[in-house]
Amino acid sequence: MEISTVSEIAKKWKISERSVRNFCQQGRVNGAQLKGKTWIIPEGTEKPERIKRKAEPIII
Repeated sequence: MEISTVSEIAKKWKISERSVRNFCQQGRVNGAQLKGKTWIIPEGTEKPERIKRKAEPIII
């Protein structure tokens, strides 16, 4: 099984490394494992979809 680092995945998905770490921490990256302080991500993992938040109604 081939593995990738956060920086490699960030370049592949065209997002920041911080976003990749957030996805991993939230459990949204299938197969991602935390080894010490480093996230290990399986090669070929698909980018998770963004979660759209509902806009809060503005109360005046």
